[in-house]
Amino acid sequence: MRRALPSAFFSATLILFTAANLCAQSDRFAYAITDVTKDGAGWNVLRRLDLETGQYSDVLINGTDAKLAVYDASSKKQLALQPDAKWGNLLQTPFSTGVAAAAFDKAHNRLYYTPMFVDQLRYVDLKTMKVYYVTGQSLTGTGDMHNDEAKIITRMVIAPDGYGYAINNDGTSFIRFSTGKKSSIENLGSLVDDPANSGISIHNRCSSFGGDMIADDKGNFYIISAHNNVFKVNAENKVATLLGHINNLPATFTVNGAVVDGDGNLLVSSAVDSKAYYVVNPKDWTAAAYLGASSVFRSSDLANSNFLSTATKNKYTEIATTSYPEERFSKLISVYPNPVTSNRISIRFNKVPQGDYTVELTDILGRSVVQKKVSISNEAAVQPLSISDGSSKGVYMVKVYDVEKHSVFTQKVLVQ
Repeated sequence: MRRALPSAFFSATLILFTAANLCAQSDRFAYAITDVTKDGAGWNVLRRLDLETGQYSDVLINGTDAKLAVYDASSKKQLALQPDAKWGNLLQTPFSTGVAAAAFDKAHNRLYYTPMFVDQLRYVDLKTMKVYYVTGQSLTGTGDMHNDEAKIITRMVIAPDGYGYAINNDGTSFIRFSTGKKSSIENLGSLVDDPANSGISIHNRCSSFGGDMIADDKGNFYIISAHNNVFKVNAENKVATLLGHINNLPATFTVNGAVVDGDGNLLVSSAVDSKAYYVVNPKDWTAAAYLGASSVFRSSDLANSNFLSTATKNKYTEIATTSYPEERFSKLISVYPNPVTSNRISIRFNKVPQGDYTVELTDILGRSVVQKKVSISNEAAVQPLSISDGSSKGVYMVKVYDVEKHSVFTQKVLVQ
């Protein structure tokens, strides 16, 4: 039987806590698309970058290896690839014509990507390092991309809703794709310029092509173009609003990869400048050299699962994330975003035993607000939990129970 905890207990937990507590749930790494050499420009090798030490892993996948087996994303059977009459094996290898758009799907431990000039969604299973192709449907449906720079997908990210999103160079194809067992791809249409953009169009080659994009915790997107302009894209109406230009970058630096680091800033890489990566403060879009490494690989794309935080912090918003380290899965389950600024939260399960669980949200008096039964069958899974629009703002508890109704995880969240 569950007992309501006294309100004094909750009042005592409404204390400020350090940024390190927040960052403990953030990726401190990024996947990087590079060449084999630091100054190369092939964009066909996958590495993992430790954001704390600046150290790169060895090559995880050499995407130009024509002997590497590839598999159908639906059937999971190995594909028997046929050389193209014009291009031979070039289009068949995993990273083929180079990769400028990739997104890390933490829930399924996959790296989604698409090669330049190949209109196909692909992914790497990061557990087995097998490569899968989504067959039977193109990514954009716009046809041959050779000699048409505008069509190329150069921006991709996994959003808080669990879907992947991709945008082509000229902003006319805004793509959404599923990341579950069954692949589905939808073209949402063209982005729209905000009239307040002072003539700088999201569709213009000289200002807005290339680069990368990230998502915030409300599901908005931020496109950082290769010309270092920053646009915020509203996912519902597809309006692209110019926020400004990144300051303090060298004249030779073009942003080609971007992720949110563990401290909530942006880390950006360049495909043409090998001197340094840069950390960008999203409050004023100023850049400072990333000092994590003495030298960096040129990189056409970066990817991790961090979202840009939009929460305004005050003495009530920064609350301790968990007070129950003794519970069985205290380190295997996490809840985000926290604070909660919409009517939905996500519960991430990481390597918990497969089986059935119950997720419950209770108010400050221990009264049940919502319950949901979930079935976990993968090592990593994310389950959404909707909160009624009528729920009061304040402190709530997210609890997870196993099939024996034992509490295995508890975390406090603040609903704003």
